[in-house]
Amino acid sequence: MILEMKVPSPGESIKEVEIATWLVKDGDYVEKDQAIAEVDSDKATLELPAEASGIITLKAEEGDAVAVGAVVCLIDTSAAKPSGSAPAAEAPKAEAPKAEVKAEAPKAAPAPAATYASGTPSPAARKILDEKNITASTVSGTGKDGRITKEDALNAVPSMGTPTGGNRGSERTKLSMLRRKVAERLVAAKNETAMLTTFNEVNMTPINNLRNEYKDAFKAKHAGVGLGYMSFFTKAVTRALALFPDVNSMMDGDYKVAYDFCDISIAVSGPKGLMVPVVRNAENLTFRGVEAEIKRLAIKARDGQITVDDMTGGTFTITNGGVFGSMLSTPIINPPQSGILGMHNIIERPIAVNGKVEIHPMMYVALSYDHRIIDGRESVGFLVAIKEALENPVELLMDNNPKKALEL
Repeated sequence: MILEMKVPSPGESIKEVEIATWLVKDGDYVEKDQAIAEVDSDKATLELPAEASGIITLKAEEGDAVAVGAVVCLIDTSAAKPSGSAPAAEAPKAEAPKAEVKAEAPKAAPAPAATYASGTPSPAARKILDEKNITASTVSGTGKDGRITKEDALNAVPSMGTPTGGNRGSERTKLSMLRRKVAERLVAAKNETAMLTTFNEVNMTPINNLRNEYKDAFKAKHAGVGLGYMSFFTKAVTRALALFPDVNSMMDGDYKVAYDFCDISIAVSGPKGLMVPVVRNAENLTFRGVEAEIKRLAIKARDGQITVDDMTGGTFTITNGGVFGSMLSTPIINPPQSGILGMHNIIERPIAVNGKVEIHPMMYVALSYDHRIIDGRESVGFLVAIKEALENPVELLMDNNPKKALEL
């Protein structure tokens, strides 16, 4: 019986996928549920499992765009599983040929003594050229018979021409459907929104002190879930979104759509590039809940198991370029959202504290927002609210009870 395998729908709005990689060859025997291909949609990379066991016949090439519901391969379910082949018999060793006695080669004639022929530098000139790292063949001699004199070597200038001898190859590869969609969305965000960025800086000392005091107990209590920076930033963002609801809204034609929940998109790096899974109803999660959910989604992204549902929606985005060493950037809005918060690396810098200069771990933060729907007052106030919460987390994020907030 020949089974026609069709492309399943990865999501409601996806009409076609692209064959990224075939994991089997034409004519291979495959087992049911074995991953036979990786397919790219415009939102995620997914594995395609075999629907039955049998001999497979491929109906699409790598890089082909295939419509959802189209036949992508055939599986002959009546074919028997091939038995393992016996190891090949060891071939007899060939007898080593007997060594032949070679005739003695004639001795080379002694090289003639060096002379100052045309282009040959004098000993003094050669020393100068070696010190300048100049090849004698690039210098014109003015001495007798064209030999290179000391003056010629002194006046010689190293060549500033185009360097040669290095690799100059190139490779042209097609971008994955996911990468092309990301590129399309980024360009659209720049062209279709009135994007503006405002900046501030945060003294990370209070959060560092809390993490140093409680991170070991937190990890021991919550089954290996670490107390990172993202839970503090996520809690600070949900608090600020409640204070400035315009940042938690979107444009829809002539209308503004406002949300009374905070679905926070967290940008994470995966094998196929940047992924933005969503932490649902983050306003209701504890510190442990936020850290556990981010860890779960990051593992799925790393293992290539992230789904379209994991990345659908989101009302605001947090991205952390600091993990790669970024000190300052202007993050691009994740459409159709209206705002994105950029975190950066933490650098110890001198700042004024109560009239004195002190060294503190500082982070620049950036808020990019759609000025069509968010005014300057809301954007600056939102970022200041985040700064206030991060610099006073015990009072503003933990209700003056860190142990209770961290469920210790």
